[in-house]
Amino acid sequence: MKKLMLFAALSVGYLSVINAQDISFGAKAGLNLASVSGDDTSGLDSRLSFHLGAVAELEISEKFSIQPELLYSSQGAKYEDSYTDFGFNITEKVVAKYDYLNLPIMAKYYIAEGFSIEAGPQIGVLLKAEADIDVTVSGQGVTQSESATENLNEFTKGIDFGLNFGFGYKLDNGLNFAARYNLGLSNINDGEGSDEFKNQNAVFQISLGYFFK
Repeated sequence: MKKLMLFAALSVGYLSVINAQDISFGAKAGLNLASVSGDDTSGLDSRLSFHLGAVAELEISEKFSIQPELLYSSQGAKYEDSYTDFGFNITEKVVAKYDYLNLPIMAKYYIAEGFSIEAGPQIGVLLKAEADIDVTVSGQGVTQSESATENLNEFTKGIDFGLNFGFGYKLDNGLNFAARYNLGLSNINDGEGSDEFKNQNAVFQISLGYFFK
């Protein structure tokens, strides 16, 4: 199913290039409000991060176009917990960071001048997965903090699949704005127990872009 989805997405992009009446190239960057959904995620908070990369818009007709993109996207989630143990106050903070090279292929339909709704599949290649861990212990006149970074690559799948949907607005001078939600479709966990414990990426994006042509 995943291979079929990827083939369909790439085929649409290829056929669009052939049939495109006009092609515009540009760049975009913006904010991610990223989290992880699925099993045992009730205590997770969203992580504020960013994305940036290159885009192309392939005009199929006056109302319809295809927009392939190549984006570096920093994703993940945050977790914080505080508790008391043996008379000490303990605070744990964990920031999970998943960095991807994402290839979205968006179908855009212009419902008004410059204003479009968009949807399409996305494949992501994992570049790095790690967790920043901070533990603070205080009490009885003592405060001590410890920090560490744990590599999560072996516990995270190298390929991610998702579905994007959102809207955009493009000015005549090439400046454009977009808001998008990425719904993860595949389990990001790898290794022992990953078949029973499943999580997906969930990312809301706000972007500012510019088309050079």
